[in-house]
Amino acid sequence: MSKSGEVTRTRVAIASLVGTTIEFYDFYIYGIAAALVFKTIFFPTLDPVTGTIASFATFAVGFVSRPLGAVVFGHFGDRIGRKAMLVASLLTMGVATVLIGLLPTYDSIGLMAPVALCALRFAQGFGLGGEWGGAALLATEYAPKGKRGLYGALPQLGSAPGFLLSNGIFLLLTITLSDQQFFSWGWRIPFLLSSVLIMFGLYIRLTIAETPVFQKVLNQEKQSKSPMIDVMRTQALQVVLGGMATAITYVLFFTTGTFGLSYGVDVLGYDRSTMLALTMFAVLAMGASTLYCGMLSDRFGRSQVIITSALVAAVWSLFFFQMLDTRNTLIIALAMSGTLAIMGGIFGPMGAYLPELFKPNVRYTGAALSYSLGGIFGGALAPIVATELKASYGAHAIGWYMAGMALLSVCSVLILRGRMPASFDESGHDPLPSSSFLPEADEPVKTATISR
Repeated sequence: MSKSGEVTRTRVAIASLVGTTIEFYDFYIYGIAAALVFKTIFFPTLDPVTGTIASFATFAVGFVSRPLGAVVFGHFGDRIGRKAMLVASLLTMGVATVLIGLLPTYDSIGLMAPVALCALRFAQGFGLGGEWGGAALLATEYAPKGKRGLYGALPQLGSAPGFLLSNGIFLLLTITLSDQQFFSWGWRIPFLLSSVLIMFGLYIRLTIAETPVFQKVLNQEKQSKSPMIDVMRTQALQVVLGGMATAITYVLFFTTGTFGLSYGVDVLGYDRSTMLALTMFAVLAMGASTLYCGMLSDRFGRSQVIITSALVAAVWSLFFFQMLDTRNTLIIALAMSGTLAIMGGIFGPMGAYLPELFKPNVRYTGAALSYSLGGIFGGALAPIVATELKASYGAHAIGWYMAGMALLSVCSVLILRGRMPASFDESGHDPLPSSSFLPEADEPVKTATISR
């Protein structure tokens, strides 16, 4: 490889990682605020349980809007290019995040406050719906032979530093401010700081070129005229099953990092700073697992690593809340770290797995829509379902819910095996005949450089 090619790939890797770090930071600070703050300042007239559910419901709105963002950004990403949509999605989500930090509370404008909060949360999700697909395609379509799993894990890895940064700021505010200061104005600081991160992210992304895979599509004039229609006509099963396979990552993460945070403070009696610190420690384990398992998928295949991790998740989930209920800080740290490490085993390979399900001319739409559907199946419902299950049947019921979602992921990946396009660069419009599909074996195929 030429020196310029190495520089380009290094720049792409940094752009993928930095961009998703910023996007996940924006998304996670909302989740933390929903768990700690919003039920008090936006829903003060509701009882504690109902207020928590209402707060998490606004959190869910961001996941509901993600498929719409995936369709819109995916359409233009498959029509005119990946780079432009990466910039647009970053601006969309960043502006919405800053505006949340400026939003008046219920005491100031009444019901208009939660309404405006929901609208801005919708915009956040809309931006992230286009962000992930573009970042994943940027990484995987630039990846060298045999390293698509590693490169695809980089956008996934951005979730760890994004979460650590968001938690770190909230932890610092919790330690340095009184409760009155924190609920009055301190919670706004993380949202307003997003403006600084946006400028840095834009600078990084404006320095990269279009991916060589999509440039080939442009040169051959094989863009889809209607990516959404084409992907649903030819690869609808991949879209739905890809989302179902991904859902467990959201369930594990948000049950631990959002509901678990609220559970630790409200039920177990831990203070906010302790639970934030424990969550940050667990996310370190997730980051390491995400990168390592992305690399493993280049050796053993994406589906093999995902299925193994999901089976482990199904068993581990049954003991998660039992470990939390010990009220032993070390055991709680183990429970949270183990859960997120297992989640990373699925999340890391997904960065390459979902793009590999789709052909280049509809890949942005297909991968982004599939990932966003996973957010609805898992992330949007997980905190709400967890709250309801805990109130109705006790915390142990949440473990069964987590285990069930893990098995759903296993079944989805098993069905998808053998349904990968024969070549990652193949850009035809028609669905491939069955003889063109790869066999069930998970060994990387050298001629097509596909790993599953």
